[in-house]
Amino acid sequence: MDVRRTLKALSDVNLFKTSITIAKLLYFRLTWTRRNLDYLPAGLGPKFIRARDVAGLIPDGATLTIGGFAATGRASIFYWALRDAFERTGHPRNLTVIGACPQGGRGKTPGMIEELDAPGIITRYIVGHGETAKALLQLADDGQLELHTMSQGTLAFLIEAQARGLASIETMIGMGTFLDPAVGEGSAVSPGAQDSFIKIKDGKLQYHIPPIDRALFLAPYADQEGNIYFKDAALILDYKDAAAAARLNGGKVIVSVSKIIPKDSSQITMPADTIDAIVVNPRNEQVGGIFQTEFMPYFTAGSSEVDHEAVNLMRLINTFIEITPYRGKVVDILARLCADMFVKTTRPGAIVNIGIGIGEEVARMLYESGLYKDIIFTSEGGAYGGLPASGVYFGAAISPQRILTTAEMFHLYEEKLQTSVLGFLQVDSAGNVNVSHRGPKIIDFVGPGGFTDIVEYAQTIIFVGNWMDNARYEFKNGQVRIKKTGTPKFVDQVDQITFNARKALQSGKKVFYVTSVGVLQLTEKGLALIQIMPGMDIKKDILGTCRAQIIIPQHPVPEVAPEIVSGKRFELKFGKKGLS
Repeated sequence: MDVRRTLKALSDVNLFKTSITIAKLLYFRLTWTRRNLDYLPAGLGPKFIRARDVAGLIPDGATLTIGGFAATGRASIFYWALRDAFERTGHPRNLTVIGACPQGGRGKTPGMIEELDAPGIITRYIVGHGETAKALLQLADDGQLELHTMSQGTLAFLIEAQARGLASIETMIGMGTFLDPAVGEGSAVSPGAQDSFIKIKDGKLQYHIPPIDRALFLAPYADQEGNIYFKDAALILDYKDAAAAARLNGGKVIVSVSKIIPKDSSQITMPADTIDAIVVNPRNEQVGGIFQTEFMPYFTAGSSEVDHEAVNLMRLINTFIEITPYRGKVVDILARLCADMFVKTTRPGAIVNIGIGIGEEVARMLYESGLYKDIIFTSEGGAYGGLPASGVYFGAAISPQRILTTAEMFHLYEEKLQTSVLGFLQVDSAGNVNVSHRGPKIIDFVGPGGFTDIVEYAQTIIFVGNWMDNARYEFKNGQVRIKKTGTPKFVDQVDQITFNARKALQSGKKVFYVTSVGVLQLTEKGLALIQIMPGMDIKKDILGTCRAQIIIPQHPVPEVAPEIVSGKRFELKFGKKGLS
């Protein structure tokens, strides 16, 4: 644990409330493998079943969705129930699982989709972001699982389409990227995935997924009749669309709730006649480590003001459990530089999306400057307004105005997304970006997540990241110098195209790359250096430490402002003179 960061975080919170929250998290951590597959409250009707009985409703070869976004709404009780049944009986088996959002724990967290890593349970996995499901990636590497991928928004639209009786969709999403069969392998990731769920049709990409047989997800509450309530939920994702699709396909909808509440007709989200079975599990989580029965109200919809105490508490929790890494001075500078670029290129009132990683620090700066009041933060998980939650709570938001379904959010992006701040793994001479591929093995697979959809819709895209991996810098007299070089992230050609620069230019997008050596802009001729970090030598520190072709203007390149480097007297304000 970083003691200084923890002490700083402690100074900004109510110690009594914080102590209670920390105690709850510690209790959860000590008991997070606890489960009761036979729990069933007395006096409920036949629609209510034990978790253990869920497996009997899922036939071999079924296609199912199991909802969740990382640690928010994760369906641990379903994963454990299916694994238990398989170990006892060998069934259900040969399942196809569709998961738009990341649901793995990198082998470190129980109760994630990796509980289904016994060979034979899942034999086909269609996922938007799969990096965290390391055990399933290993199965694919071993030839025991067929792995497919497509973007989160596209998967959400496909589930929505099935709910309307449509078998496929056509879209420009993914054109010119590795998802495009003319460029890459389509949806297929593993060698055993011979067929792709993506085809080229009439100048667009046609996507489809297998018909959904079973929709499994968490909801906060049910009443005794079996009506489902999503009040007090942090996210609702694609649950309603998946349920409608399963029912239309002649399948079943199985929901796990945290408790039974009195009927309230005005609050019902899904009526009982749309639900086939309900499991009651008091240990269901609202967000990571927080039981739904003890939900945090600042993650729920309906707020008009961001709860500042909640923001500080979230930071403390992420620091305490070491989810948020110590990012250091370089990231501080990158965050200030990126935030400065943001206010120069984004209009007040804009709908924006901020990605994970350094993007979280950019959101923090916009919050601390008060400018968050002048923009609308959103998350691909469906949170609209408020402040994007970070770390273990990524995908949710603090004090959201409302919670949309995943498909609803991506429809909103299609119409109104102005600016997005995103990270990168690689950038090449053409300006293409790779975020989906870390290495040659399937275990290195990441997936596009919502990235491919977001870069298609955003008018302005700001990529932010280190110039090199594992480089070291020194800071002296307001200058930044490279002390030790690392692995270049700017290369001649990316290993996989997740963002197609040529297509972006043709669409009229403004694209910037904020790095630890300066800022580049995408132009018709390639990557042009438009700002340089003070202390950097163009020939030695930029051209000499990358493999990409960089356009250097004939006139002197403007230096990054001293206040951005030092943080002293740094101020963010819309309408600053600069890029537009």
